[in-house]
Amino acid sequence: MTLDHLVYAVPDLEAAVTDFAERTGVTPVKGGSHPGGTANYLIGLGPTAYLEIIGPDPDSDESPSAFGLAGLTEPRLTAWAIHPDDLDETVRQARQAGYDPGDVAPLSRRKPDGTLLEWRLTRRDDPVAIQPVPFLIDWGKTQHPAASGLPQLALASFTATHPDPEALREDLAAVGAELEVEPGQEVGLRAVLDTPQGQVELA
Repeated sequence: MTLDHLVYAVPDLEAAVTDFAERTGVTPVKGGSHPGGTANYLIGLGPTAYLEIIGPDPDSDESPSAFGLAGLTEPRLTAWAIHPDDLDETVRQARQAGYDPGDVAPLSRRKPDGTLLEWRLTRRDDPVAIQPVPFLIDWGKTQHPAASGLPQLALASFTATHPDPEALREDLAAVGAELEVEPGQEVGLRAVLDTPQGQVELA
């Protein structure tokens, strides 16, 4: 299992990027726009992973619902992705183990310089705002965003809380993912970043 990226969903993209830069001392780089009315900014978390700050595209009239954005009132760490060696085989094995990661679908976004990035990922029809089981992604021939010279921060820790930790661990194992899970009344994700201004928590 290789961590691909963390998803930090925000109701106001530009305000969230400004706040993130003030808290961490590092300014995210504009990633681009997606079909469906979202846009993102990125921060590297090493050579093969990154943090995606995603919100409604200021240049779009669409009202996105991905990652719980439709009802989001404050920033929230809402999802994460892993990059398996074989996306389709991992989906098959997960279903055999009793967890359905969702169907594999293509997606894309266009970078500010006009470059089109294309990838495949699993998508579940799931209304839950916080998704503690990662979705699966395959970048194919597209250069991974983490390899594009992003500003860097270190991921000090990444954990989840869940009312039934053992059930979550079973679903994680089905997709080949590992994550420290702690008991809690609500489902949650928590990341701690090492930054020039000290540790910063995203939850």
